[in-house]
Amino acid sequence: MKMLARILIVLVLLLPAALQAQQPHLPRFLDEMPASDLVEGADAYGAMREDLPVAPVLRGGETIGWAFIASDFVGTTGYSGKPIHTMVAVDNDARVSGVQLVKHSEPIILIGIPDSKIKALASDYVGLDLAAEAESGGTSHDLNIIAGATVTIMVIDDSIVRAGLKVARALGLGGLEPPSAPTGPRYEIDPEAQAAQDWMTLEGDGTLRRLSLDVGQVNAAFEQVEDPRAAERPIDAPPETQFIEMQLALVSAPPAGRALLGEAEYANLTEWLGEGEHAIMVAGRGLYSFKGSGYVRGGIFDRIVLIQDDISVRFRDRGHRRLGDIAAEGAPRFSETDLFKIPADTGFDPTRPFRLQLLVQRDVAAIERVFTTFELGYNLPRQYLRELPRAGDAPGASGAAQAMADQEEQAAQTALWKRIWRDKTPEVVILGVMLTVLTGAFFFQGFLTRSERVTYWFRMSFLTVTLVFLGWYANAQLSVVNLMALFGALTSDFSWQAFLLDPLTFILWFSVAAALIFWGRGAYCGWLCPFGALQELTNQIARRLRVPQWTLPWGLHERLWPLKYMIFLGLFGVSLASIEQAEALAEVEPFKTAIVLKFVRAWPFVAYAAALLIAGLFVERFYCRYLCPLGAALAIPARLRTFDWLKRYKECGNPCQTCANECFVQAIHPTGEINPNECLNCMHCQVLYQSETKCPVVIKKLKRRDSASSGAAALDRVLTNHPNQAKG
Repeated sequence: MKMLARILIVLVLLLPAALQAQQPHLPRFLDEMPASDLVEGADAYGAMREDLPVAPVLRGGETIGWAFIASDFVGTTGYSGKPIHTMVAVDNDARVSGVQLVKHSEPIILIGIPDSKIKALASDYVGLDLAAEAESGGTSHDLNIIAGATVTIMVIDDSIVRAGLKVARALGLGGLEPPSAPTGPRYEIDPEAQAAQDWMTLEGDGTLRRLSLDVGQVNAAFEQVEDPRAAERPIDAPPETQFIEMQLALVSAPPAGRALLGEAEYANLTEWLGEGEHAIMVAGRGLYSFKGSGYVRGGIFDRIVLIQDDISVRFRDRGHRRLGDIAAEGAPRFSETDLFKIPADTGFDPTRPFRLQLLVQRDVAAIERVFTTFELGYNLPRQYLRELPRAGDAPGASGAAQAMADQEEQAAQTALWKRIWRDKTPEVVILGVMLTVLTGAFFFQGFLTRSERVTYWFRMSFLTVTLVFLGWYANAQLSVVNLMALFGALTSDFSWQAFLLDPLTFILWFSVAAALIFWGRGAYCGWLCPFGALQELTNQIARRLRVPQWTLPWGLHERLWPLKYMIFLGLFGVSLASIEQAEALAEVEPFKTAIVLKFVRAWPFVAYAAALLIAGLFVERFYCRYLCPLGAALAIPARLRTFDWLKRYKECGNPCQTCANECFVQAIHPTGEINPNECLNCMHCQVLYQSETKCPVVIKKLKRRDSASSGAAALDRVLTNHPNQAKG
């Protein structure tokens, strides 16, 4: 019992732990996955290489590709906190020739989704050109999402592409150069370097790089695209007309920044940038805008992308600032001058070459466009850099290289979960509002519960939002599977990244951990659990339809309470031996069927969930009371609750039984005590605590006050008519 309480506390307090090295997974899966199932026409695998966890894929003794497990090369974990093991084959041209999902621990997402959908998605990667991915920074393919499995699919995509690029480079496939230890000098930006103060010199020495296109060049480029309609709609202007002149500079480098922005604006820039962040200045003029219309539509600049090796950076409005005049002497006037921030987690290296890709579009129909791209290369001038000691000259150089690789892997994983959080910003905001409103209701429950009608409709409205938004829309249904995944992570290689992949679930678990200290399990179970909300709302409908409500005898009810604890402890015990078996047994929870998959599932699962809901029409919150292992898990550490917010009278339970009789989950003992392990914090007992029509204690106080008031009025009348009373 105490161990589980410690686990939930650790969820709040534990610091990130580094991922540890482990043995390759490939040998195990080579025995389990036939070569013909991975790559069409293959008949065997060769021996795994000693220097790299890859194995040749053979056909008639000839190597036609290389097989590997993505999780052997990248550390991205899935929603469950464990790697998603995807077996991938890459041919000698660096094209993906086979993909199979061989092992995962994602039942909360994938159970109930037809296996055919996952296989179809995996087959979409066959033919993926990794050389093109390296050139485009990983943006040359479209990501297909399966409803209900967004996080899992993004993890699979990230693993396949990044691991595939590592393997292709290591083996030199498709013309990709294998990585090698740096033999030349390494550099860092020299903050003491000086730059010229005039525009012409800055252009000449490479501080500024320019892309200049005229109308004739752009028309010629569109004549080369595959869609003939692009050539049929040329720009109607003289060929020598300036289409765009675009200037680029890395202004986070102090010499370039001070020269182009001026001291004051450069100081503002350094305050804007966080640790490890960089910024570029882009200035443009001509017929075409490099910013495009994405900025006003939603904050994404869809016409430019920064590319360095296999990383790409797209800019958003919150990483953008407009710039006024350029400080350098002789700077021309531009119609657009802007600063764009490069986040620290992208892995961008300011000392290495990069390029800015400009997307040019042309309308070919009412709602159709054709695109072509132009590139502007950039390399920070050598005079702004200073040489670092060579890796071979320093002790522990190999360790430093490994540390750098680990940092790159961590940065890639961080970029993935940050991308997910950005995409989920509206949902995060709505959840934040819900938690704020609920917290306010709890803190000011004495005021809220003055009116039974207001309390009832507040609760019904909140539960409706919980069911529709948190449950059916956002799929933010917590599960006992989360706790088992957390325990597995704590006993092996803990990483925050696994839990950050699902923003709403992450926020909810932290909220639950905090609420356990203040209010116990009822804050979640009574207000934020979508399936609990579904049970209560359907029971309210049943009451309106006059469905009879059954109140179990207290003795039977008390003996049914332990069932959910037994179920939880059983699941927890099984998870110690086999987490996969425990996750399968966790189907005792109907959450995935009723909430995540919205009853679109095989009939036995639907029948089970429906049976629980039907039982709840007669016995309110039947599943919550007697069967829910998650509720049991949260009830155990609820004993840590520091505050007692539910007010009681000494008469409660003896002789008054009003609250005990009206508690809809029978969480109040006949002796008057509220059982915090079963209480859902519905506040109905607090409504009764102030009721002038139901609470005997309140009614008695009112009668005393009325009696006292009546006596005082009678005395006033007597004194007024008393013969000794002085007459005015």
